[in-house]
Formats: sequence, C-alpha cells, structure tokens
Amino acid sequence: MDGIETLINTFDSRELQLEAALVIASHNANNGWIKQFKADHNSEDFYKNVIRWYIAEYGGLPSEVEPGNKIKLIYI
Repeated sequence: MDGIETLINTFDSRELQLEAALVIASHNANNGWIKQFKADHNSEDFYKNVIRWYIAEYGGLPSEVEPGNKIKLIYI
C-alpha cells in the first residue's frame, strides 16, 4: 500500500478529481455508498479515499482497469 500512497500523493487536484469521478460514475453512487469515504469536509481526502478503495477493490487505478476505464468523461 506504500507505493499506492506515493502514487496518489503525486496527483494534483484535477487528477484526483478525474480518477475519483471515474469511480463514482462506474458505481451506484448513492448517499449510503458515498458515506464510506468520510473525509471531514476535505475534498482532496475524499478523492484519495475513493481512489484507495477502488485500487483495493479492483487492483489498479480507475483510469486503467475496469469498470472505471470503461467510463468516458465529457469535458466542457
């Protein structure tokens, strides 16, 4: 898990947002599901918790492994 922490800590805010968005978009993200990623009003901690969960669950970053990598985000 140490390498994962090092990797996650290299991400800037936008990269964290995009990776977390892939996780949320690829799951039934209702209030109950989202509550598991408590971050005490700190959005970067929330994004990191979401990404950590995904890596533990699926073995890689959301942008690299399914189901997250099947999501196409729209940039406006």
